[in-house]
Amino acid sequence: MDLATAMAWTVERHPDRRAVGGSHPLTYRQWDAQTNQLARALIELGVHSGDRVAMSMAGGAPLAGLHLAVQKVGAVSVPLSTRLGPDELAYCLADADPALLVTDPSTVPTVAPSTPDVLHRDIGELPTAEQPDGALGRPPSEGDLSVMLYTSGTTGRPKGVPRSHRAEHTAAVAHLLQTQLRQGEVVLGVMPMFHTMGLRTLLASILCGGTWVPQAAFDAAESVQLIRDEGVTALYLVPAIYWSLLREPGFSEVTGLDRLAYAGAAMTPALAEELVETLHPRALVNHYGSTEIYTFTIGPEGVRKPGCAGRAGLFSRVRLVEPDIGAPPEAIVRPGEQGQVIASMASPEAFAGYWNRSDADARSVRDGWYYTGDLATADEEGDLWVSGRVDDMINSGGENVYPDEIEAALVRCPAVADVCVVGLPHERWGSAITAFVVPAERRSPADVLHELDGYVRGPSGLSSLQRPKRIVVVSAIPRSAVGKTLRRALSAGDYESLAELELRGSRG
Repeated sequence: MDLATAMAWTVERHPDRRAVGGSHPLTYRQWDAQTNQLARALIELGVHSGDRVAMSMAGGAPLAGLHLAVQKVGAVSVPLSTRLGPDELAYCLADADPALLVTDPSTVPTVAPSTPDVLHRDIGELPTAEQPDGALGRPPSEGDLSVMLYTSGTTGRPKGVPRSHRAEHTAAVAHLLQTQLRQGEVVLGVMPMFHTMGLRTLLASILCGGTWVPQAAFDAAESVQLIRDEGVTALYLVPAIYWSLLREPGFSEVTGLDRLAYAGAAMTPALAEELVETLHPRALVNHYGSTEIYTFTIGPEGVRKPGCAGRAGLFSRVRLVEPDIGAPPEAIVRPGEQGQVIASMASPEAFAGYWNRSDADARSVRDGWYYTGDLATADEEGDLWVSGRVDDMINSGGENVYPDEIEAALVRCPAVADVCVVGLPHERWGSAITAFVVPAERRSPADVLHELDGYVRGPSGLSSLQRPKRIVVVSAIPRSAVGKTLRRALSAGDYESLAELELRGSRG
């Protein structure tokens, strides 16, 4: 199934149902007509089937409509992060070689220096209004490329991840089933569409004949207002956004919001428990996957087992193998042992390889398996618990320590709002466990250090090996646009310390 056909069938089923919410609502019939006109405007500009169309735009309805129009043309959407600097943006544009770049007024200052050789139009300049409505003819095949997303460049150059219509449609179907969404669900479209979570929210909403409520950029107060005014029934967000919503006045009074799912980063048990106590959801689902293969595992029991990544998804197959470089897929660890998560490339949700990056393929894909770089263990019920990244592991005094376990303990301290643990060079231990913490509301840096000093040795439950050697108070933990913690920024010294404490008696 291709995405153009999938939308056309939904329009036939529910022509007068509200498709887009917010200040400029549209029915499915109206959205279909609007995106047909936009598709014809792209064709008039010379965009053909198979061409890439780059988009550097704020989120919301204009970007969503453009993405759908590109699908109808049979071209390839290339939504680019609005956080890219000029050099990164120039690299991605050169790599994607688009036939057209579309921007909006918010992105022109960054884009302009990077686009001397690219046909460039503002979204408002596309000749849409004079175009006729009606189907565009033969839709793309399911094997054609639908979208190319660029992964984070925090560990090197951004990598293009091309995904077919089949992979995108299958992932949306999987999302519907795995996060327990219903026909006509009302969802909040706030996750950026240059990330797989934003696209999945949009496409799943279309497949179930639901209402997609756009929010161009996250603002907690605006989100709460939209959730209440639009009757949002389901959320798919990163944990950091849930954390912010829980602290926004009025969120605890929301009714009808009973389908919650998260991805992109681990959710601490403390945050999961707070969500359950506040909203009493019927579903709290942990979706663990990637841009390359949308689903690895699904943890549907976020209430009973908060933070658990669960088992392989509907269209997925996973293994835990030795975390050594070059370990073959057959090197499966014993029950209870920690291993690297690998996922089968036979999944219909999978990509076929990176764009122009055979070097990245060689590192990540071997013998039909995608090596995620994540570490996990399986419990006695066969469910996975992700414990960090292979390259985030801290070797302190010859012992391996995993940051996620320490963070889950420290964030329960009442004085701490947020935490990130990294290993910093140390003459004696090789790497010293260092906790960067953000003070809770109305707590001074000195208060945080005083409370943590006692908490680490007592209520935290951390072993002597796991206890931080050093605590640094900062105003915020650096995160990507989709909430992933940027540990390397802290490891590289990219922070401003508000206060620090060396903990005596800590092992590493």
